[in-house]
Amino acid sequence: MCCKVLPFIHEELSVQLLSSPLLSRYLPAVSIAAVALLPCLLPNYAWAKPFKWSGSSDIQTMDIHSQNSALGNGIHAAVYESLVMFNSRTLRVEPLLATSWQQVSPTQMRFKLRQGVKFSDGSAMTADDVVYSLQRAMSKTSTYAIYTQGMDRIAKVDGETIDIFLKNPNPVLLNQLTELRVMSKAWAEKNNAVEPKDIKAKDETYSHRNAMGTGPYVLKEWVPDQKIVFAANPGWWNAGKAEGNVTEITYLPIKSEATRIAALLSGEVDMVRDTSIQDLARIKANPNLKVMEMVENRTVYLAMDQFRDELAGSNIKGKNPLKDLRVRKALYQAIDGATLQRVTMRGMSKPTGAMVSPLVNGWTEAVDKRAPYDPNAAKELLVQAGYSDGFEVDFACSNNAIVQDEQLCQAITAMWSRIGIKAKLRTMPAVSYYPMAQRHEASIALLSWGVPTFDALYTLQSLTRTKTTGGDGNYNLGRYSNERMDYIVDRVKTETDLPVRNRLLTEGLQLQNDTVAHIPLHNQMLAWAMKKNVELVQRPDNRIDWRLIKVN
Repeated sequence: MCCKVLPFIHEELSVQLLSSPLLSRYLPAVSIAAVALLPCLLPNYAWAKPFKWSGSSDIQTMDIHSQNSALGNGIHAAVYESLVMFNSRTLRVEPLLATSWQQVSPTQMRFKLRQGVKFSDGSAMTADDVVYSLQRAMSKTSTYAIYTQGMDRIAKVDGETIDIFLKNPNPVLLNQLTELRVMSKAWAEKNNAVEPKDIKAKDETYSHRNAMGTGPYVLKEWVPDQKIVFAANPGWWNAGKAEGNVTEITYLPIKSEATRIAALLSGEVDMVRDTSIQDLARIKANPNLKVMEMVENRTVYLAMDQFRDELAGSNIKGKNPLKDLRVRKALYQAIDGATLQRVTMRGMSKPTGAMVSPLVNGWTEAVDKRAPYDPNAAKELLVQAGYSDGFEVDFACSNNAIVQDEQLCQAITAMWSRIGIKAKLRTMPAVSYYPMAQRHEASIALLSWGVPTFDALYTLQSLTRTKTTGGDGNYNLGRYSNERMDYIVDRVKTETDLPVRNRLLTEGLQLQNDTVAHIPLHNQMLAWAMKKNVELVQRPDNRIDWRLIKVN
């Protein structure tokens, strides 16, 4: 199909066309696919800017409550919106689908909803949709319970107001709500997607492959492991007012670092988010490209099975060496963090002794001190634990989810071999790796954890609280359990005295260190490489703010 454009039509008129009441009036009768094609029908308009970018792995699902992952959550935000959001420049909580909120009581928060908001099928967003979406996030198959912790019930007050009732006061409720997006109740019911897809199961729901929200873009196409295409949503409530000018977004998951960079150098993509470390120098030397760098709000770490009585994949029968604190300390002290930073990461990391970055509330310099690298001390600890000859252990690793993940695991395997630990390394793509790890099928696993709430409760509750229900221990893949840690986490959930709360957070982070609940490695450095005509805001949570992208 060919479309001729009148030469006198300019940018302002184009925006008016796509956001006009006339178009909105007939939008329900237009298919999502047709709407998605609108920007493509007018390729000569000054505002019609496509944006292609690439990363190392694909998302696991389009379901907004199925798999809590940084990549997925960031991509979902193109289609789905939450009540509130973090301002990408200030990291302060700001209104989005809610225009205001009020603390009615210590356990009741009231939200006024933005009026005139429509889903991309033309139907109006209502209080019922918001109530349903928050309840859906609390359901059994959701992995978003960490964001609903403390919620008792959600109630509709009237057509433009909802109340969130809490079991106890929650000082970080607004932070948590930034990750809870709103889905159409009618759409979910119509398509048998009332409950989130169970990410651990192989069954697929409609919401797994499809999406329909209130956000700036609509899902046009998703071919797993090949591409995701979003088109501008002409019915978006903020159409024509956002800073960005991008009308189509294409994401290309490219596992190969060389291929990813080649795509950038050739102009096939406008941006590469997971930039290979070895290519940074030549990218920076290219006059047509630029690199944005910062420390990511993400900690790379090792989880260890501290639950099973017999360690799977080990030559030690009838017992689990990882239950012994001395063994965990030995594994920790055998890792040369400075070498990992200098050689494996080529300087693109910040070694850490804490399970959170300095951007996270609760972090202190004291909890950030690593256990000293000392292979001799590590060997002595193994002798004391009764493993003078070492032992074999299963070691699982992703190969496209974390910067230099496979290389990190290879380096750590070599370091452990020097103290007699024979790690049997196996690697796999993220799409199969994380469900495997969540099924507790790895003895030691390389993982990373970002903190979208910027508060250490999120880390402690997810990674170190004894696994029960909801958000407690929802990513505690080693099934670590400590009574004092459980007390700290439960107390922090409801503590409103901020100095007391912060002291407890720091105590929890230190307890994780003392008991070696996990082995922290480093905070990743972000390196976004892009064409010089691309303008965007780099965030420490590695999210792209779709509303702010400009292609000049």
